[in-house]
Amino acid sequence: MHGLINRSLQSFLRDTYGPALWSRVAEQAGVAPEGFEAMLTYDDALTDRVLAASAAALSKPGEALLEDLGMFLVSLEPLRRLLRFGGVDYVEFLHSLEELPDRARLAVADIGLPDLELSSGKDGSFRLTGGAAHPGFLPVLAGVLRAMADDYGAFALVDMADGGDAVRIELLQAEYSAGRSFDLARPEVG
Repeated sequence: MHGLINRSLQSFLRDTYGPALWSRVAEQAGVAPEGFEAMLTYDDALTDRVLAASAAALSKPGEALLEDLGMFLVSLEPLRRLLRFGGVDYVEFLHSLEELPDRARLAVADIGLPDLELSSGKDGSFRLTGGAAHPGFLPVLAGVLRAMADDYGAFALVDMADGGDAVRIELLQAEYSAGRSFDLARPEVG
């Protein structure tokens, strides 16, 4: 697993639940207290141990923890901005998801995101599947999709489907609320 992904998990746990929880999880999983180096690669089994220790420490199902991680990632403004370049509304954003792995590889060549395939139903629903990847990838993506629906002001139900092999998105209202403001130009810091 790419260190950037592991480092994101570490940041989520520290920022959301505090350094004490991260320390306990790191110790149980066999990770050094300082955590992961973003540009190194780690054995998937180590990531799995961190996820299992985190879920146990929080008494939370692993899939729910991963969806929360996805929502946390969207709260990081640089990532949110990159995702918002996917389209002017939520539907355009959904249709841009198939390009996401290639865009990610432009930034980090060995990030290891699987290819994505979006299909749409006649009832306004969508189904997103991913190629061979870590089993935690799609739940994280479900959290990202849920947070991005809010960001765009869309009212969508996002859940895991097909026994965890797909994410189902049911778009109930494309323009439910104003959504968060977004401008292609970076706002001035003053």
